[in-house]
This record gives sequence, C-alpha cells and structure tokens, in this order.
Amino acid sequence: MKAVKSVLDFLRTGGVEYIFGIPAGSVNAFFDELYEMPEIKPIVTKHEGAASYMAASYAKYSKSLGVCIASSGPGATNLITGAANAMREHLPVLFLTGAVPVNTEGLNASQELDADPIFKPVTKYSVTVRDSSQLLEEVAKAVEIALSGVPGPVHVAMPIDVQLETVDEMVLPAFPKREVYVPEASIIQDAARIMVESKGGGYVFIGQGIRGSVELLVELAELLEWPIVSTPQAKGFIPTDHPLNAGVFGFAGHESASELINDGAGSTLLVIGSSLGETATNNWNSNLAKERKVIQIDFDESVFNRKYEVNYPIHGDVNVSLEMLIGELHRLGLERTGSEWNSKKSTRVNEEYNTQNVLLKLQEYLPKTNRYTIDIGEFMSYVIHYMKVLDSDTFDINVHFGAMGSGLSAAFGSALAESERPVACITGDGCFFMHGMEVLTAKEYNLPILFVVMNNARLGMVYHGHSLQYKRSHPSFEQEPVNISKMAEAFGIPSARVESLEDINLELLSSLQGNKGPAVLEIALVDNNVPPMGDRVKFLSSFGK
Repeated sequence: MKAVKSVLDFLRTGGVEYIFGIPAGSVNAFFDELYEMPEIKPIVTKHEGAASYMAASYAKYSKSLGVCIASSGPGATNLITGAANAMREHLPVLFLTGAVPVNTEGLNASQELDADPIFKPVTKYSVTVRDSSQLLEEVAKAVEIALSGVPGPVHVAMPIDVQLETVDEMVLPAFPKREVYVPEASIIQDAARIMVESKGGGYVFIGQGIRGSVELLVELAELLEWPIVSTPQAKGFIPTDHPLNAGVFGFAGHESASELINDGAGSTLLVIGSSLGETATNNWNSNLAKERKVIQIDFDESVFNRKYEVNYPIHGDVNVSLEMLIGELHRLGLERTGSEWNSKKSTRVNEEYNTQNVLLKLQEYLPKTNRYTIDIGEFMSYVIHYMKVLDSDTFDINVHFGAMGSGLSAAFGSALAESERPVACITGDGCFFMHGMEVLTAKEYNLPILFVVMNNARLGMVYHGHSLQYKRSHPSFEQEPVNISKMAEAFGIPSARVESLEDINLELLSSLQGNKGPAVLEIALVDNNVPPMGDRVKFLSSFGK
C-alpha cells in the first residue's frame, strides 16, 4: 500500500473525524486516499490560515487531536500563525505539509521550501520525512508528542514521492492517550494549610486552564468563601450572577476585580490555569502578588516563577489537583456554608446606539446556551467588560495570541465538535476582510453559525489606541464603508444589516438562526466612545520615556 495510506489508517484508529485544509499537488495523494475512507471528512477551507485556526478550535472543544494539511511552500507558511496560536493555547494539532520530491530538493522545484525549521519554534516537534518506511513511525511519534505532557502542535513534512511509495503492510502503533499529571500530596497538604490559615482570606485567580473543571473550581471557592477573579480568556466560565464572581482582571477588566487585587486584604492568591501573562495581569501588575502567598496550579511547570514568585507551585492537571485540594480542605474541617460575598457589579443601560448596548441586546435574544467566539478588535473589550455569562463555557476569547480572524474560524471548531450547541462569532470588518470568505465554507458544509460583523469601516482598536497614545490617528486606519450584508447576499447566505438599536429584535435573530446553514448580521456602527481597554494604552505609552 502507499505510505500515506498508513498515516490515514493510523489517524482513523485515533477517532480523527475531520481534516482541515486545502488540496494541492504536493498533498493530492493524501486527499486521494480519503475517497476510500468516509470516516474522515475533509473540511476544505478558503485559506490555510483559517484551516489552522479551525483545527485548533476543534481540538479544544472535542478534547482530541486536531489535524490540518496544506501544500508545500506557501500552504505551509500560511499555517505558521495557526501553529503559533495552538502552541500558545496548548492545543494538540497535527500539521501536515507536502514537500517536493526528495531528489529535487535544492533544484528550485515548484513551491519548494524547507518548512521543518520554520515550524520548529512554534511547535513541540517538527520533522521532514525522507524515507517512506519511516513516515508512519514519524507521524505516530509526532502525535504522541502533541498529546503528551503539555499538549501542543506538531509538524510533519511529507515529500510527494515519500507519500506515494509502496510500503509493506505494517502493524499500526497504538494511538497515544495523554497521561494525567498527579501533583505531589505533600504540596497539596501545604497549600491547603496555607489557605485555611490565610488572614483576611484570599482570592481565586482563574485562567482558561479551568475549562472542564469549573464545577470543582466553584466548589473549592465556595468552601473557602473566596472571590473568583477571572482573566479575560477565562470569561465565560463563572456565571455573572454567582455571588463569588468578582469579575475580570486584566485587559478590559472590571473595577470590582481591580479593587480586590490592588487594595484587598486577602493574604493568599490561588492561581489556577493561568500563565499570568500581560493581558491576564493588567501588564504584570505588581499588586497581584504583593505581600501575598501565591499558590499556582498548572500542568505546565514552566509557568511557575516567570514574573511572580510562587510559594507553592502545584504541578498537576487542574482537575485532579482540585479534587485533591478539596479533599484536603474537608479533612481540615472546611464545609460549604453558602456564598455571601458579592461584587455588586452593575451594568449601565441606556438606549444609545453603541457597541455596549448592541452586544447586550444581541445576548437578550440569542439562546442562553449560545457560545460566542470573539475575534480581535475594539468590540472584544466590550465583550469582556459588559457581556454576561449565562451558561457554561460561553465565550471563546483568544486575546493571548490575538490573531485577527481567528474568532471566525473558532466558530467552526465549536460547531463541528459540539453540533448541538448554537454558536455565534462576533467579529469586525477588519477581521472579516482577512478571513471572512470562510462564511462560504460554512455554507458548503451547512454549519449554522451566526456571523455578527461589527462594521465601523476602520481598524477600531488601532484607531482608539493610537488616538489615546499619540493624540492623533492616521487617515489610513479608516476606509470606505462596505456593505457586508450585500456581500453575504451575493454569496447566497441569509443576511441583515442593522443601523439602529431598534433593528435588533427577536424576530430578526430567530430568522437568522433558524437556517440550516450560516447567516451574517452586519452591525453598521461607528462608536466614538473610548473602549474599556483598561491600562493597555498606559502600558504602551510607558516606553520611550
């Protein structure tokens, strides 16, 4: 059989259902084998970059391996941003790229590129396979690396001739499964004791690493009766109305959370599933750990003591670490008594046609279970600051790596991995003009995604940030307005254009979400209010002084 078939047979044993990418000469052999393998469905996108984000999002929500494929040369380079994004988010994605035949290397073959070293800095493993007898072995090795330890992306380049060469029938290696990281019992005991003895209590500071462990997290917080502070990426896990929800700290965060971190009497900070990066800590605010004992739970031990001294690093999976901590706190006599602390958050409501009110109005009419995948732009800060958390895992906010257009593709991963859950992408015209053609991909695969496009005919985040930092803005940050709903109409996709707050109603949203495929809702709005960006501009302005 062809060497490339063994790769697909192996992926099939691991339950791989979708492969995202674009066919091309250097990977045609791979796609040809899919004719005989209906269990694996190719999702052919409009751009390889979008395919890379889709594969990462699918890995996140399916809790399995994502697979993405592209041609040699430009197809491979178009995947690099998605690989870097997956690396930052610890998502296991197998990136497969074609390569020119081995005997043509160095001869300026069509689309020739040595992609291996380019992928190395943004993956856990990258290799070019030049011997067909080693192709399956290398792919299996890469998948094991992707899924083991701290998950992440891997890359295998497959020369055309290597894919097509005949190999003997082989025994397929067992598809790897990730082993659970169990923390040391002694560090759990020490951390629990510190939490019980904390003067003035403490704070639970959560990142997106708590995905899948929210019930345990809430149980722990209620045992301790400590407020829960979320990072921007963790918005969506703790219901807005939970009495211990202190709001978001960091980029576009809440005053309630800032007051606790900056002026609160809590003597202990329990960090769970956050690497304590720039956007999570409000530009590495020193008050976060000042005069506090810091306990940090993470499966990635490299996050400990990066910027803040960690007194009790708990190296283990979040789920098992929380179970052990809760058990130890019970042993020390703690019981849930009901949570009374409340941050007293309030949302100002008026009838002005602005971004804040548009988002709240949308949420009023969309299903409570709707997941929102949020792109990068001015609107993102309003989502973080104002939108409510009504159900579990509500928001997909990738402010960490911040790739424009990634939110559009994240909706695909959610829709394919959890088809029963409605999904809406909130994006902007800038992001849409980068990756908006993927609405056609959604149409072709009948994916019921609602694409909400905030159209202000400018790069809004850049415009406001530049204006605040330099007191002026370049005319090129704005553009001639484009009617995006008309574009969608030309694609044969249901669409509507909103030009006032009154235009948003239940009838409109029901008609757009009642389709078997995607719909586009364009919000034509230039909002000159300053977005709630927190201290981001102050941080940027601090350089050069």
